[in-house]
Amino acid sequence: MDENLEPTVEQFDEETGEQTVKELAKEVLTKGAWTTIMFLYQEKGADGEFGESKVSIRRYQKVSGSFRQRSKFNVSNKAQAEKMIEIFKKWYEL
Repeated sequence: MDENLEPTVEQFDEETGEQTVKELAKEVLTKGAWTTIMFLYQEKGADGEFGESKVSIRRYQKVSGSFRQRSKFNVSNKAQAEKMIEIFKKWYEL
């Protein structure tokens, strides 16, 4: 990834140039040599339409001015996100 560009989840088909993953929002959770970013995105389905919104939390290490993805966790649906929020509230007494 170019050192002047922030990480993204957007993807395009190499043959057609058609967008296959659309980034809807991005929040930087931590910055520095190790950066954590949360993305809201949609993937294009077999029907050619973008589906339900999903969340991806990704960790990047900045090496020689470039971001390198080191890990990721995807929240695949609303029910999973709601369960995670419920647990966070319980654990952090929110």
